[in-house]
This record gives sequence, structure tokens and C-alpha cells, in this order.
Amino acid sequence: MYHILQSRRHRPSVWTFNRASEWWGVIVPGFTNTQWLENFRMSEETFIYLCNKLRPAMERRDTNFRVCVPLKKRVAIALWKLATGSEYRSVGHLFGASISTVCRCVQEFCATDIKLVRQQIRFPDQERFKEMAAYIENRWGLPQCIGAIDGSHIPIIAPQDYHCDYFNRKGWHSIILQGVVDGKGLFWNVFTGLPGSLHDARVLRLSTLWEVASRGNHIPASTKNIAGVNVGYYILGDSAYPLQNWLLKPFIDTGQLTAEQRFYNMKISRARVVVENAFGRLKGRWRCLMKRNDCAIDLVKSMVLTCCALHNLCESHGEAYESAWDPPSAAEPVLGLAQPVEEEGRDVREALMRYLNS
Repeated sequence: MYHILQSRRHRPSVWTFNRASEWWGVIVPGFTNTQWLENFRMSEETFIYLCNKLRPAMERRDTNFRVCVPLKKRVAIALWKLATGSEYRSVGHLFGASISTVCRCVQEFCATDIKLVRQQIRFPDQERFKEMAAYIENRWGLPQCIGAIDGSHIPIIAPQDYHCDYFNRKGWHSIILQGVVDGKGLFWNVFTGLPGSLHDARVLRLSTLWEVASRGNHIPASTKNIAGVNVGYYILGDSAYPLQNWLLKPFIDTGQLTAEQRFYNMKISRARVVVENAFGRLKGRWRCLMKRNDCAIDLVKSMVLTCCALHNLCESHGEAYESAWDPPSAAEPVLGLAQPVEEEGRDVREALMRYLNS
């Protein structure tokens, strides 16, 4: 009788039943570099690097009740979800895991990845600003430029509260991702979570970047005399953004632009392609940002930030990007609102225009 009770006591509960996991356990170990890239958006080498970074926070130990999901498998589950945007059930079938396990892996990965976000998306120090400005000037001929800013809509399911606020001009619900990249397309400032109905200029004013740049905090006051004007570091934006001494945009084309203004616009547009390409590669690699995300908004925000960090990780590690991943090209109309023009911002733009035409 004692032995019978003991055998029952150690019998696994029904929720620990074995699931088929041949794909992860048998097929994935034989993947080529190309297959690793296609399935997880990174090489096995970068995958192992990522696992080692997350190991202190994500690794779990077996208990008397069940064997824990190994760290590499949990990271792979999260990467697959972010890369494909597949439903939890589909991811679970592929990896031989329950829906709750997949959900937990994604949540824990994104929560833990906040540390990776801080490592991969750092506000530059003085030396880094100097390097960024030198790179952009060497590539596009724009002195003192440290990057470009843009925004993108991330599809979500309509929240129960204030759902109208999230309805964007394209006709669906979203939150907005605002990002600033350097000349290599790496994000150095991101801000997300605001409702999709807000204009880009409003999002900027509500972001930490506005407070930092407007007050002159953290951005070094390193100026250079350009066409008689002392110009500090600045970023590039489209016509939706307000003209500032630290944010330059094109002249609005009313059909009466001078040749100098058109040339300036052309130079600015060529350089701004870097941020457009960065958002394209971000969404191309991590397609969960292109499909409607049915998760809670707080988790969606974490997923967005995690994808930005993973973008920087892949780009900085030289991971290849497949053109087949490119999102459908749909030019977003730029809705310009009447923006207050700072005299200082106007002077800087005029000075840069004269410099580029000299």
C-alpha cells in the first residue's frame, strides 16, 4: 500500500504531459546558417550571444513537479513569436509547448529584455555624438547632423477604454513608435505607447526626447560656425515636425521654392532615407510589428522596445537582411500642421542651405 501511494505521489500532473517537440529537438540542431537566419532572424552565434546575455535573469531550474523549459528553447520561442507574429497556439504546436508556456516565454523575454534595451539603445555621450556627426558628414555632407527621426504605427486590437483615441488616420487602431537613428540605422532613442490618433508633432512634444533636446540636457553644446551661424548638433525630420535649432526639416514646397531651397531639400531627403530604411528593416525582421497584435497594450509596448533592441543587435552584429522580408511599400502621407517656427531654427536651416549650395 505504501509503495502504491508513493508511486501516485510522484506521478506527474496532467498539465505536464509530453508534447511533440521534434522540430526544436531534432530539426533545428541541423540548421544551416541560412536556416537560422530565415527562422530566427539571426545566426546561431548571435543567438547564443543573446542567450548568454539573458541567462542570469531567464534561466530556470527543474522542480520536483516538472522539467523546466531550457533557456535556449524559451528564447527561441520568443524570437519566433516576434519574427512571425504567429498566434500562441501555432507557436506552441511548432515547439511542443502549451499556449500558457509560449505566452509566459514571450512575456518573460520582453520583461528581461528591458536590460538589453538599455544596453542596445543608449543615449549617446559626448564622444559618441562626435562620432555620429562625423559619420553623417562624411557620408551625406551634412555637418553637425546626428541622426534622423520618424514615426510608425504598430497595429493593435482596440482597447476597451478610450478606443477612439487609438484609431489612426489610416482607419485602424494602433500605438505609435517614435524612433531616432544614427547614420548607420541604429536606434539611439525610442518612445512608444501613445495612441495612434496623435500627430507626429504631438508625440514628439510628449516624448522624453523633446524635454532632453529643448532644455539642452544630455546633448552637448558643441557648435560649429556654418555660413556665419553657430550650429549645434541636430537631427532631421519630415515636414510633420516643428522646426527647431536641433530639428531641421525640408522647406515646404508650394511651387515657389528657389533652386537653393530645392537643393537643400534634396540633400535632406537623401540623408533621411536612413531612418525610413531602419523602420523598414525593423518591421521586416520582426513582423509582429506589422500584424495586429492582440496582446495587452503594456505587453505590446514591451514587444516594440524589445524588437528595437533586437534590431540594433542584429545590425551591429552584421546579420544579413533578406529583401524578401521587406514590408509592403506604402508611402504614408505626411500631414503637416501649422508649426511654430523658432527664429533660431530658421537661422540654422538657412545657414545649412547656404553651406550646401556654396
